Amino acid sequence: MEKQEVDVAIIGGGPAGLNAALVLARAKKKVAVIDEGRPRNEVTGAVHGFITRDGISPGEFRRIAKEEILAYPSASFVADTVISIAGTDGRFELRTMQGQVITSKKILFAVGMKDQPLSISGLKEVYGKSAFVCPYCDGWELRDQPLVIISKGTVLTHFAPVISGWTNQLTVCTNGPDELTEAQRQEFQHNDIPLFDSPIRHIDSNDGIVHQVVLEDGTEIPCRGIFFKPELVMGSDLPRTLGCEFTETGVLAVNEYGKTNIPGIYSAGDAASMMHQAIASASAGSFVAAVMNNELNTEAWAKNLKEVR
Repeated sequence: MEKQEVDVAIIGGGPAGLNAALVLARAKKKVAVIDEGRPRNEVTGAVHGFITRDGISPGEFRRIAKEEILAYPSASFVADTVISIAGTDGRFELRTMQGQVITSKKILFAVGMKDQPLSISGLKEVYGKSAFVCPYCDGWELRDQPLVIISKGTVLTHFAPVISGWTNQLTVCTNGPDELTEAQRQEFQHNDIPLFDSPIRHIDSNDGIVHQVVLEDGTEIPCRGIFFKPELVMGSDLPRTLGCEFTETGVLAVNEYGKTNIPGIYSAGDAASMMHQAIASASAGSFVAAVMNNELNTEAWAKNLKEVR
């Protein structure tokens, strides 16, 4: 059984985990990034809105990040999945699916979120090519085009006004009851946005590019792109099994320093935020890593003082 001892075990190799690893490695901490290699953004062609990296493919982004991190000898990557965690702050023991054991003083959950299976016929074929979830990431590429928004209820009342900044050719499909008040429906009428509540039968596309959304009542809505809100779940069940608290929105509850309610366990990125952007996750990973490093240094300082006394 392979064993490894580190200062910080980072579970998840997205932007948050990678940037955290870089900061910690530069602080001379032994850090291991444990990642199964199945990022949520692998369906997309490019990362956008990330200064100096705008338009880079997700795979190339991770390749460069790993190369930069491994330039520091105290950093390592483990291509595996953590299946159990035991212990307490200062000495956690992580076991992986392939039988590795990693002991760590602190843990950073950067596990992100994962999409639930896409239930709308034809959506899987266009997801990441002409159907997206974040206008800040992909709105520019669909600017001034006829777009369909698939959403409903309170989420829709926030989502639609944001997307309207990229195009004034919007149609809303709620794929069932719209869950709106009459006043909210009138908002869409005043903004000349058609609202359809018939279920979606199918999304027609060619090579991943949507050309129409077909409803069960026979309505055909031509479009060049789609924005939708997927159902998301945490990228790992481990935080819940450890007793970590969650917010009402389904992300890990952390304080302003990225600390969960469990001592020694932190979280950063999509797992602890509703701001699902690569650059925001990387920034959070950098900040929380500095917090963790400061705590490790402070603990070592206090231990030295205690030993002297």
